[in-house]
Amino acid sequence: MPKNPNSSDFVIGIIGAGAMGRGIAQIMATGGMEVLLFDTSQEAAEVGKEFAERMILRAGEKGLMSEEESQVAVQQLKVVAQLSDLAATDLIIEAVIEDLDIKREVFTSLEKIVTKDCILATNTSSLSVAAIASVMKYPGRFAGFHFFNPVPLMKVVEVVSGLETTQKTTDTLVKIASRAGHEPVRAKDTPGFLVNHAGRGLNTEGVRIVSEGITDFAGVDDLLREGGPKFRMGPFELMDTTGLDVSHPVMESIYQQFYEEPRFRPNPLTRQRSVAGLHGRKTGRGFYNYKDNKKIMPLAGKIPGTLPECIWISKAEPEGYSLLLSALSEVVEIDDGPKPSTRSLCLFTPTGADVTSSAVSEGVEAERSFGVDTMFGLDGRRTLMGTPVSDPDLRDMVHAALAATGNTVTVINDSPGFINQRVVATVVNIACDIAQQRIANPADIDKAVTLGLGYPIGPLSMGDDIGARQVLKVLNAMQDFYGDPRYRASPWLKRRALLGVSLLTEES
Repeated sequence: MPKNPNSSDFVIGIIGAGAMGRGIAQIMATGGMEVLLFDTSQEAAEVGKEFAERMILRAGEKGLMSEEESQVAVQQLKVVAQLSDLAATDLIIEAVIEDLDIKREVFTSLEKIVTKDCILATNTSSLSVAAIASVMKYPGRFAGFHFFNPVPLMKVVEVVSGLETTQKTTDTLVKIASRAGHEPVRAKDTPGFLVNHAGRGLNTEGVRIVSEGITDFAGVDDLLREGGPKFRMGPFELMDTTGLDVSHPVMESIYQQFYEEPRFRPNPLTRQRSVAGLHGRKTGRGFYNYKDNKKIMPLAGKIPGTLPECIWISKAEPEGYSLLLSALSEVVEIDDGPKPSTRSLCLFTPTGADVTSSAVSEGVEAERSFGVDTMFGLDGRRTLMGTPVSDPDLRDMVHAALAATGNTVTVINDSPGFINQRVVATVVNIACDIAQQRIANPADIDKAVTLGLGYPIGPLSMGDDIGARQVLKVLNAMQDFYGDPRYRASPWLKRRALLGVSLLTEES
């Protein structure tokens, strides 16, 4: 009979004592479970055990747990010399090299050793759970149990169901994760599982923006950090941190595994930089340059000093008009006519569209037309966008007006959807399609992304904050402009936008 995962004598075996294995061993021991650590190298197993013990004792010294609790936890850690020593375990977690044949060999060997009630789990990040399970005699007791590095700090774990995984298996893993102090999220066995799948939008759309010449790396990162969405890091800072030698192959792998789904399409820009060895912090050069592992900050541009004589603001987007009018009415004279006078500079606040289209549709000269992104408000960094023929001197005057209240301004070239609009819409849309495909439920999608990727809020909540109809408007405008199925809206988003309900709304 399977043992209660909350029982005091629940025993966990861990195969592989590298960074992931020892991290998992640490949190399982801290959770009050006996841990048997095995590695084909006895020395590696001992080193892994000693590292886990050291981290547990340090947590006690720092007051993160009592010293008594830390002493008890380290007693739970043991090294075993042979795979057969794991015969009496209740759960075995494999954390060896990402090689399908090796993992299959591990589990076929384990099935000859363990009891029929022992649950078997893989910490794979990129291999199919079903592919590993295909060689197993009892695939129902097998699942993915994907932790993130560093395990003790990354508080989320994906519980991944294969095609034959039983509910009892995943329920047990959920309870074990919670006992170890982690937040479990359930996901179906698909490429990238949940976190890596949901993370495709930020990087790939950021790269596409730069590849189109809309702005540079810092322009994208600065706006996503400071311009409203409040991401902790922009895509290029993030890829420099993880290493482009890691990030780019993941982009290509997920794109191929989804049979070239346009939403996940990579870009030659990252491949070229990766083969050139510009991997990021680890090499001192990536999208940014680094010295002593610290980013060398680009010099700030000079803020223009000449204000425009008069500004006319388009009323095509009423909310954007009101926000911009409130921000600029104390700075410059506002031309409130239905059409701009000849002396006025013209501002548009398009949702999903570019400035060129906005100016042409209202019959305004493109040379004096500019766009300002108001979707996320105007309290943070502001976006100023021109047409291909906008006068640079006039653009500098608008820049001066937007910066007059102390806000920083990023100037970009014309783009449907500005930068923040298009990146956030892409992120939200991918999360919606994860929900539509029933890969995970909406609450778990948001939880996984906030904990696993460090986003300020989950993508579905982010879409709710903006409004599902606004997100849909951005995507539809971008698809119309590019004719690219990359921007086609998920059915999940379309229906909830039409109904006016939250993107977190599940179907009964």
